[in-house]
Amino acid sequence: MSETAVDMRYAIIAGVLSFGGGTALQRLLIFLQRRLRVAQVQKSYGVGIDVEVKSATPTMGGVAFAVSALVALGLGFDADALLFWGLPIACAIIGFVDDWLKVSNRSSEGFTSLRKLTIQVITAFFWVVWALLQKGLVLWPGFACPFWLAVPVTVLAAVGMMNAVNVTDGLDGLAGGTFMISLGVLGYLLTCSSFLSVAFAVLLGVTASFLLYNVRPARIFMGDAGSHFLGGALVALCVQGGAIGALIPAGFLFGIELLSSAVQIIAIRKFNKKIFRMAPLHHHFQRLGWDETTVTSRFLVVHAVGAAFLAALCVQILGL
Repeated sequence: MSETAVDMRYAIIAGVLSFGGGTALQRLLIFLQRRLRVAQVQKSYGVGIDVEVKSATPTMGGVAFAVSALVALGLGFDADALLFWGLPIACAIIGFVDDWLKVSNRSSEGFTSLRKLTIQVITAFFWVVWALLQKGLVLWPGFACPFWLAVPVTVLAAVGMMNAVNVTDGLDGLAGGTFMISLGVLGYLLTCSSFLSVAFAVLLGVTASFLLYNVRPARIFMGDAGSHFLGGALVALCVQGGAIGALIPAGFLFGIELLSSAVQIIAIRKFNKKIFRMAPLHHHFQRLGWDETTVTSRFLVVHAVGAAFLAALCVQILGL
């Protein structure tokens, strides 16, 4: 059997096991939280749709992502695995603490915005320096970053992706579905080593298992633990795959959602006006009267088309 065939077999096994294990973990999380009456507190300034249903829905499904990553790390422990899984696991811990503060305080707010951002920046900084020392950082093939550029660019990318996935996680199935499309884009753009093939499979399996319970009507939400984990995973894939620039197509919809929130905040604070009926963008369309499933499905189509177009440009212009 060829080395490629062996690698593919390991990746398939990892994907199947992570899907099965993730499914079991999601069911356990749903059972425990319903038994303990743990649920996500809705924001008082939220969209105001299905508040009673969503307030009774368990959260922190992203804990299963981190558990799967820890298992994968334990089974294939080496320098590459430790570096790769280190970022999403650290990001998940930040998100989990934020989720726990919300649940324990029975509030929709956890960390203050400034404290959360500070923790994100510090975490990303140490991981980026570690990655730089271990293997260097590459914007795209043929363009290695100097230290003074690599660190701020990658820290910004990591913090940005954590928050971008977080703000996108506002509708049933949206963040998880978008992430799976992003995995497909990165699978096309990145040169996958045997390790990265297994990492892709683990991420695909555990995200798919979550979506079994998160598509509308959601039985569990991923929480900040999940959104932070997925954001960190996208950055780790691009760094490990030697093309940080691949985040641009892979994060297409995530970037739009984050940008819409930033524009709305600036417009309100500086000009006392709203650009959107509500930010991030998916809530704007809900306020226009679109059904949640309609918004989610159309956003996923937009992400798939936009990411594919940008990926094609990257191949033609940057040589990814």
